[in-house]
Amino acid sequence: MINSKSERMKQNLLLTLLLFSILSFSQQKKWSLQECVNYALDNNITVSQSENNILLNEQDVIGARGQFLPSLNANLGHSLGIGTQRIDIGNTQVVVDRTTNVTNLGLGVNQTIFNGFRLTNLYKQSQLNLETSKLELERIKDDISLNVVNAYLNVLFNKERLETAIAQLEFSNKQLEQVQELVDAGVQPQVNIYDAEATLSLDEQNVTIAENNFNLALLSLSQLLQLPYEGFDVDIIDVGTPSEALLYNDISPILDYAFQNRNEIKVAQKNIENAELRTEISKSGFLPTVNFNYGFGTNAFFTNITDLEDSFFNQFDDQKSHSFSLNVGIPIFSRFQNKTAVAKSRIQEENSKLNLAQAKLDLESNIQRAFTDAQAALKGYEAAKKSLASQELAFNNTKERFDIGNMASFELEQARVRLINAESSLINAKYDFVFKTKVLDFYMGKPLTN
Repeated sequence: MINSKSERMKQNLLLTLLLFSILSFSQQKKWSLQECVNYALDNNITVSQSENNILLNEQDVIGARGQFLPSLNANLGHSLGIGTQRIDIGNTQVVVDRTTNVTNLGLGVNQTIFNGFRLTNLYKQSQLNLETSKLELERIKDDISLNVVNAYLNVLFNKERLETAIAQLEFSNKQLEQVQELVDAGVQPQVNIYDAEATLSLDEQNVTIAENNFNLALLSLSQLLQLPYEGFDVDIIDVGTPSEALLYNDISPILDYAFQNRNEIKVAQKNIENAELRTEISKSGFLPTVNFNYGFGTNAFFTNITDLEDSFFNQFDDQKSHSFSLNVGIPIFSRFQNKTAVAKSRIQEENSKLNLAQAKLDLESNIQRAFTDAQAALKGYEAAKKSLASQELAFNNTKERFDIGNMASFELEQARVRLINAESSLINAKYDFVFKTKVLDFYMGKPLTN
């Protein structure tokens, strides 16, 4: 019975390893970190929407530039009149049917000469909106890149946890075989086999959990990239052994660089410029406006009452006219509309300055927290390495004593659990430190895929 259980557990182990092998190596396409980031930036819906906003702003610039040009309008019309008319024929008045045709042609030109610099400021504002949209797009891309890197590292983290769980399962299976041999030799009691079998079952469960977590990490990354989960896999890269060299010694260069180069700060600064332009645009309501107009018109008239009318084109040439006008509008009282518009714009200016100050405070707070987290993560990683070394030594000593019969299986299992926990803690600490340093690189403007 014991042998059959042992064989069944071996089969389960082989099945688990086979499934993991299929999951790991059957996919044709494995996405690298750089490919994931590039794909996210090329296909993310928010990025596409921001790119469309840039296209809209470009059209606004064209429209604002066109406001400096004169407007040109032409009109062509024809009217038909049908009725009766009393006319004199000799000494007799006769009512006859009367049909008239009138054709009109007109051309008008309007040019704004001065409107309180409103058009100039509107053009500047359209350019500023375009610059702001481009900066906002870069900010969105930065955030997406960081999220993809985080999700990718989470896949690597769970893959390493899965490999550790499989290694423990393999060890437990070998341990069961060894215990079986020792029991058969009369060195250890029969109960140790049951303990080893229970340990093997627990490790099989841990492999299942680790495999599920790995699949969930892949699912999260595929959803972030908006890719189908089926068949999705990534390249497993070695993040190496983190060291203190990855950590920044001083936070000041990070803050200085971020305040000068981070897009959220640039966007806030552009918003201040935009608010100042809105104030200037509002002030234009107090200034006079000057417009020039030119009009050209002509017409041709025909009726069936007489045939004395000149030809169509001769009438057009004879009856043409030109008109010129220069209009000056002087605002006197706008029912406080101009005054309140300027006041509201100045308040928006103050809010924009406050938003910049808040953006700097938020950025400083985030960097300070990231810097502190990275320092703590390094200390946690160094402590985890020392703990693992100690637990490996303790486990090896316990196993040697167990092999010669001087240690109970319960104590061996306790030592093994402590070793597993130490290995898990080291993996956690390693990836935590790597990501925290990536966050600092992010604020320093360094590539996240290196």
